[in-house]
Amino acid sequence: MSKKLTTILITVVGVVVLAAAAWFFVLPMFQPHVFHGQVIQSTQPAPSIELDGPDGSTVRLSDYEGKVVVLYFGYTFCPDVCPTTLAKLNQALGMMGDKAKDVQVIMVSVDPKRDTPEVLKEYMAHFNPTFIGVTGDPDTIDRIATIYGVYYEVEEGSAATGYLVNHTATLMIVDRDGYLKLVLPFEGTAEEVADDLSYFVG
Repeated sequence: MSKKLTTILITVVGVVVLAAAAWFFVLPMFQPHVFHGQVIQSTQPAPSIELDGPDGSTVRLSDYEGKVVVLYFGYTFCPDVCPTTLAKLNQALGMMGDKAKDVQVIMVSVDPKRDTPEVLKEYMAHFNPTFIGVTGDPDTIDRIATIYGVYYEVEEGSAATGYLVNHTATLMIVDRDGYLKLVLPFEGTAEEVADDLSYFVG
């Protein structure tokens, strides 16, 4: 094989390798992000929230502008959905590495009768010490839930569980500028949650 032909073959192989690298590594960087839930196209900031937080604090949604907020409506006596969701969120944050520090999880209690700030603080710490649980009087909770399109209803339980609360179990993602951008279904995986949160963190 001549030296010229060898040079041509090496060049062709090099071009093929570079093209393959571009296809697998560079091209995906220019693809739009595919979200795993319902995208919200709102021109208005997310409705304000001002509720009772841990240690007598008042927690406002506006306090966390600059962070990505995951807003969830649940309650501490929930037998399955809430612990599953919070554990999934903790797992998702673990997948995000350093980016997790720019995410704040807030659970609004739909059971203000039993969920005092102290109860919420202890409960949320079981999943992640950065998670915050907030509560308020029933009228305020009703108003906030309605504004965010969250349904909840008290149902009769057993002697062991007490009453239960049937509720919407979606995750609402508020971006760094305070706009509601995405609603994730309960069925989403930790990997999907981490993927979308990482996008909003940037």
